[in-house]
Formats: sequence, structure tokens, C-alpha cells
Amino acid sequence: MKSYFLISVFMVMCLSISAQDKKWSLRECVNYAIENNLSIKQAKFDAETAEQDIIDARGNFLPTVSGSASQSYNFGSFIDQNGGRISRDSRGNSFSMGTGVTIFNGFRNTNIYKQSKLGLKSSQIQLSILIDNISLNIANAYLNILLNKENLKVAIEQIEITQKQINQARAFVDSGVRARSTILEVEAQLATDNERLVNAQNSVNLSLLNLAQLLQIAHKGFDVEDIILEVSSLAIAYDNSDDIYNIAETKRPEIKRANLDIDNSDLSIEISKSAFLPSLSFSAGLGTSYQHSQGQEDVRPEVQINDPNDPNDDALIFVPNGFGQQLEDNLGYNFGFSLSVPIFSGFKNKSNVSKARINKEKSQLRLEEEKQTLRSNIEQAFADAKAALNQYLASESSVKLQQDALLNAQERYSLGVINSFDFEQIRNRLINAQASLINAKYNFVFKTKVLDFYTGKSLTD
Repeated sequence: MKSYFLISVFMVMCLSISAQDKKWSLRECVNYAIENNLSIKQAKFDAETAEQDIIDARGNFLPTVSGSASQSYNFGSFIDQNGGRISRDSRGNSFSMGTGVTIFNGFRNTNIYKQSKLGLKSSQIQLSILIDNISLNIANAYLNILLNKENLKVAIEQIEITQKQINQARAFVDSGVRARSTILEVEAQLATDNERLVNAQNSVNLSLLNLAQLLQIAHKGFDVEDIILEVSSLAIAYDNSDDIYNIAETKRPEIKRANLDIDNSDLSIEISKSAFLPSLSFSAGLGTSYQHSQGQEDVRPEVQINDPNDPNDDALIFVPNGFGQQLEDNLGYNFGFSLSVPIFSGFKNKSNVSKARINKEKSQLRLEEEKQTLRSNIEQAFADAKAALNQYLASESSVKLQQDALLNAQERYSLGVINSFDFEQIRNRLINAQASLINAKYNFVFKTKVLDFYTGKSLTD
């Protein structure tokens, strides 16, 4: 049995030694998740997309400019650019450029731009919510590792105590004070303690695996810093849940996002109303063309006036009409205004306004729902923190009493007043009390962290 004990302790030591040299702090875990978590990265991309939406909305105020060029081939009879019929093969080019700008469209572009800015804020708030939730999960997982490590230490200490009992029982048996069955009873307890040790180590390994998966890193060799948590102030920093709620209502991103949704709904109503107003736009353009008859030179007829006083003395001549000349001669410009007045849209515009108003009412209900959920969560967290504090105080008192009882039982066991079964009953009560104290301590620490979380305080402090 002594060899079994040494093997168990050696196994725990090997598991500890095999861990990587680096041990992660809570702050490192949270910071790593913020930088590398895939969900957070996706949320950051959403925020970047929202920034591009702002650029897109800003562009609605700017004029659009476009240009075009074409190359065409004509075969057989067709009407040329001068309006004459041509019965030969030809090719041609055309070039144009146009611009247009919206002067007024019922402030639609203005409200869309405002919406895009709200969209960016909403994406940033959603990112904050995701970071907060992941940070809280990591803090909980981190504290769970520390809890399991403390339970592991208790399991090792109990094996050491049981091993001393075996040595003492052998001395009693050798001196004839106790029957040989006493050794078997204590060895059976050692087997139970070893089983408890294995379970405690498994709990540590599983909690480390859980945190590594939250960080989305390889769990092999992963470990965290051993922190001794001292509950220095056995009190909750807040008098009641209303104080916490009053702070959280102004800081929690969920409430901010719900308020942004209401503002966004107001803009949607205005955008829908803009469909009832006229829209005015301005456009301008220029264009030119070139045409060439296959197998012929680029020339055009022109009347040459030899004697201004004698019309019969005029002559028809052909002058060069190349690519550049045609582009210059055929160059034309245009500009104009366009006014569109909505008269009847089949009640679509009216329906869109009604839908936008309904969405605003839904957004207002969501805000109230978020507030109710926040208040409910805070009240529950405050009650949990108070219960955890009471449990911690009760467990602390119980451990002290059970420790005194165990010391007394050890003296009585040494004198042969009680047997090993009675002694183990008392020791098991101490083990259970210690486990309850450890759970209560970490539960209280986490619950107070949750209260700090709602008030905007850092989880890593």
C-alpha cells in the first residue's frame, strides 16, 4: 500500500512536471482570447464592414461620373452618323462621358448616412458584448481550475494522513493492542483516498482542457498560474441590487445597443416618409463618334467658293476627315434637370411608413425587455453572491470545528479509545467540510466578479 501511495503521488508530480514552463495568468488568457478568438475576429470584420457602409452612404452626396467607348462594324446598307444612307461596309467608334448628382430626394441620403453611422456604433457595441461574455466565461473557467487544484491538494494531504494511520495501525497490531483487521480497514481507506486523488486530478485536467478550448489553443502542456485567493473582506461591496442596476443601466452595452435600435427606427421612419416627397437631380454629358468606310479614305465633301459674286463659280472638293477631325466635329454636350413627383404608389409608401413605425415600437419593447433582463440578472447575481458569502462563512466555521474534532479523534485513536471506522467517519466529515469551503470560496469570488462585471469593472483586477 505504501508503494501504491508513492505511485499515486509520483503520477501527480509527473503530470505537473510535464506541463509547459509557461503558466498563463488570467489577464493573459483574457487578452489572448480578445486577440485571437474566431468569433471576436468575425465581429471585428463586421465593424469594418460597417465602416465601409459609412463610406458608401457618404458617396450618395457626390456626383457619379461614367465614361464609355465602343467599336462597331456595319455590313450592307445603314444610316451613317450624318443621316445619309451608306451601302458599303464600315467601322466606327463612339465615345461618351456623363455625370449626375442628386440635388434633393426628401433627405433620404442624409438619413441613410446617419443610419450607417449608427450601424458602426451598433457593430462596435456588439463586439463589446461578445468580448464581455467571452471574458466572463474565461474567468469562470480559470477559477474552476484553481478550485480543482485546491481539491487536488486536499486529496494529496488526506493520502498522507491515511499513510500515517497505516503505520500507526501496524504498530498497534505488532504490539497486540489492535486486531490485524485494523490494518485492512485503513488500507481500504487508502484505496478510497487514492480513488479520490485520481478523480481530483481528472477534474484538474478537464478544467484545463475546457479553458484551452475556450482560448482555442492546444491543451497539451497548458497550465495556469497558481493563485492563492484570500477572501480579505467578507462583505459585498454593494448594499443592494438597485445600486448595481443604476450603474449597469448606463454602462452595459446591451442597453446602449437597444437605444441605438430605437434611434435607427426613427431614421427608418424618416427614410420611408421621403418617398412622399419629390426628388430633383441634375445630369450632364458629352459624346462624339468616328466612322470609316472600308477601302476608302476618310474624306468629306466641302464647297469651295472661288468668286463670292458668282455662285456658279463654286466647286465641290473633298477634304481630309480623319479620326481626330471627326471627333472634334461630332463632339456634343448636354445637361438637364429631372424632377420626379410621387402621385400614387399603390399604398406602398404608406405601408412602408407604417411598418417602420411598428419596428420602432418593437425596438422600444426590446429596450424594456433588455432592462428587465438586466435587472433580473443583477438581482439573481446579488442574491447568489449573498448566498455564497453565507455559505463561505458557514463552511469556514464548519472546517474549524471539524479540524478540532479530528485532532481529538487522533488522540483518542492513539489511545485506543475509538476504532479506525469511527476515526474515518470524523475525518470524512472534515474532508467534506474542506471541499464545501473551497467551493464556497471560489463561488463567492466568482459571484462578486459577476457583480463587478455588471458595473463595468475589469474581470482581471
